Amino acid sequence: MEAVLLVAAGVAVLTAVAWLLTYNRLVRLRNHIDESWHNVDTELQRRYDLVPNLVETVKGYAAHERAVFESVTTLRTQAMAEKRPPDAQAPIEQALGQGVAQVMAVAEQYPDLEASEQFLELQRALVDTEDRIQVARRIYNANVRAFNTMVQSFPSMLVANAMHYETRPFFEIDRAVRDAGPPAVDVSGTP
Repeated sequence: MEAVLLVAAGVAVLTAVAWLLTYNRLVRLRNHIDESWHNVDTELQRRYDLVPNLVETVKGYAAHERAVFESVTTLRTQAMAEKRPPDAQAPIEQALGQGVAQVMAVAEQYPDLEASEQFLELQRALVDTEDRIQVARRIYNANVRAFNTMVQSFPSMLVANAMHYETRPFFEIDRAVRDAGPPAVDVSGTP
């Protein structure tokens, strides 16, 4: 009888230790996700700060492309308007990225602008920022994948369910936006 109690106590202790270790790992992964999303958000803010300068620089050479500039400005405002979860933010960011690409396409039609040191510096900063967004996004998605795997795997799912942890969304491009392809750019010179 004493041996049975000893075994039962040992199993209870091991179960409690496993529970605590799993809980702590879930907390650590959740915090990694939150931290990596803040890193994505920081890079997105950097893009938001560059967009008005780009629009104003190109606008000086191509004032007749007003619709493109207004669209990019509106998209920037929408992207900055409120904090959203990654799956809701992704389509807005994709649209803003496409808008920036439109502005860059307009700029290609003006050799004087492309030779401008200010424009070249903005272009370099945007390329660097887009690269940094992609790196931050990959890190975020890797953290989400690790967390979601734990939330969905046995036996850690028992702890996750008990603590009401749910899977987190990836920061991906919305399929409808991705399938639409790049936007058409009218560079004919007609307003």
